[in-house]
Amino acid sequence: MKYLWFMIFGLLVAGCQPVAPEQGVVADPLPSWNDGAAKQAIVGFVAKVTEAGGPDFVPVSERIAVFDNDGTLWTEQPYYVQLAFAMDRVAAMASDHPEWRSQQPYRAALEKDLHGLSKSGVAGLLELIMATHSGMTTEEFTRIASAWIDTARHPRFNVRYQDLVYQPMLEVLSYLRSNGFKTFIVSGGGVEFVRPWAEQVYGIPPEQIVGSSIKTVFEVRDYGPVLVRLPEMDFLDDKEGKPVAINKHIGRRPVAAFGNSDGDLQMLEWATAGGGPRLGVIVRHTDGEREWAYDRDSHIGRLDKALDMAEDSGWTIIDMKKDWKKLFPFETE
Repeated sequence: MKYLWFMIFGLLVAGCQPVAPEQGVVADPLPSWNDGAAKQAIVGFVAKVTEAGGPDFVPVSERIAVFDNDGTLWTEQPYYVQLAFAMDRVAAMASDHPEWRSQQPYRAALEKDLHGLSKSGVAGLLELIMATHSGMTTEEFTRIASAWIDTARHPRFNVRYQDLVYQPMLEVLSYLRSNGFKTFIVSGGGVEFVRPWAEQVYGIPPEQIVGSSIKTVFEVRDYGPVLVRLPEMDFLDDKEGKPVAINKHIGRRPVAAFGNSDGDLQMLEWATAGGGPRLGVIVRHTDGEREWAYDRDSHIGRLDKALDMAEDSGWTIIDMKKDWKKLFPFETE
C-alpha cells in the first residue's frame, strides 16, 4: 500500500511539471508570417548561408543585411513620419515666423495640406526640412526628435508612430541577428532623426543607421565643443545614393537587402549583384483594410520599376495581405 501511494504521489507531481517540447521540434522564428513563398525564401536563405561546410556558407563577418525604413520597417502613409515631425516643428516655431502664415511651403505645413506640399516639389520639402532641422546643435536636435517620437500620434491609428513598426519585420531582424547577421537601416530619412529611437524599437544601434544628412560644423562655445546643424543638405540617401552610402559607411556589399519602393531599387540591385547567395526582398503594400494598398501610382513609396524587375532579378515579393498574419505589435491575430 505504501508503494502504491508513492506511485500515485509521483504521478500527481509529474502532472504538475511543464511538458518538455518534443525533441527535434524547432520554434517558428517568424510566427507572425503565414507559410508561403516569402517566408520560405527568407528561412531557406538563412539556412543555407549558415550551414557550416555547405556550398553557400557565408562567414559571420560577411553576413550584412540592409533595410529601408519607411514602408519597409514601419508605416509611411499618409505621409512620411519625418514629414509629420517637420510639420509639427513648423507649428511649434510659427510664432517666431509670422510670415509663414502666407508663405509656402510653410502655410501648407501649418494647414497640413498635403496637396499644397506636393505642389512645392522636392525643393519645397527640402526647404521645410532645412528650416525645421537646423540652427541647433546635434544634442538639441536629438532631444527635440526624441521628445516628439515619444508622444506624437498617427492620424489614423491614434497610436505613437513607433508603435506602427511591422511585427513580421521585427521578427526578421531578430531572426537574422540570432544567426550572426549584422542589421543596418539604410534610409532616405534623416540619419539623426532615426538614430535616437532605432535601438529601442528595432534593436539597431546608432552606428548601424545610414541615412540622409545635413551639414554640420564644429564650434567651441562657452560651455564646450558642439556640432551645429546647418541649413544645407550634405547627402541624400535615396535611389543611387543608397549603394554609395552603403559602400562609404558599411564597407561591405550586403548579402541581403529589404525595401519597398523604387527608392530602394539601386540598393537591391547592388546587394544582389554580388557573388554567392543573395537575398533581395520587396515589401508590397496590398492590405487596404489593415493598412494601405498602394504601389505604382502612389506619391509616397511608389513601387513601379522595382516591381517590374523583381521576377527577372530573383527578388522575393512580400504580399502584405497574404503573407502577414498581423502587421503591428499591438494587434491580435
